[in-house]
Amino acid sequence: MTKAELVASLSDQTGMGKEEIVLVINAFTETVRKEMASGNEIYIRGFGSFILKKRATKTARNIKADELIVIPEHYTPQFRPSKDFIEVVKSSKKVLEKMQGSER
Repeated sequence: MTKAELVASLSDQTGMGKEEIVLVINAFTETVRKEMASGNEIYIRGFGSFILKKRATKTARNIKADELIVIPEHYTPQFRPSKDFIEVVKSSKKVLEKMQGSER
């Protein structure tokens, strides 16, 4: 689903105009970015959590220059779905059909 499809779906569900929905989505994503960049995590009960995962310092190889480089400790954003979210997706017939269709 693209952002445009999400906007159309939310507009149909809520009766709000598409312009308003776009403003809400943009405000939500910008808030998530700013808060996580500030070191804060976001918890939405029944949906999931936007968390920061710490990555340890590690040594890697730059293949082109054939040299070792050190990648410093850093944090990466992650999304952890709630148990309710996981159960809804697991029990979805459409997901099962899609997964079985991709195995062929």
